[in-house]
Amino acid sequence: MGFWDWLAKGDDQADALASDDVAKAPTGADIGTALDNVEALVADPAVPTVVRARALRITTTVRDTLPRLNLLGLGSYDAYSVVATATEYLPEAIGSYLRLPRDWADSRPVEGGKTALLLLIDQLDLLSATMDSIYNAANTTDAAALITHGRFLQAKFGHTQAPELNLGPSS
Repeated sequence: MGFWDWLAKGDDQADALASDDVAKAPTGADIGTALDNVEALVADPAVPTVVRARALRITTTVRDTLPRLNLLGLGSYDAYSVVATATEYLPEAIGSYLRLPRDWADSRPVEGGKTALLLLIDQLDLLSATMDSIYNAANTTDAAALITHGRFLQAKFGHTQAPELNLGPSS
């Protein structure tokens, strides 16, 4: 629908059409389903072990990161990257590879002397390193708060020694 078409509609119709054009953000359930689907894809015995192991490492890191997305800022690039990895980047990389015949994908160079399998491994390694970095960033927020609190406690109480208590005669 073009801009002029939108203007020609009544306000109610234009709002309804505009809202239909906007993609809804994936929910936690959508993200979990996408990760489950990737795990089901790589469970196939035809998928090389190196692909399965890398994919599962990524899905595990994404699952570990999801509850901490708010620490990254829900509208942040890192939060978007976690969601997009689960719902788009990882499924597309694995799906593209799996649509190729195994013998061809694993033996024929397709770019820079690399087979489709080696290209997929490179992509999975990049996604894994990125998800690890984002997970570390999310955890660093709480680690920094713990360090700050420890410094506060040290400044508040660390310079004095606790008084000895006299609890009466010793037996």
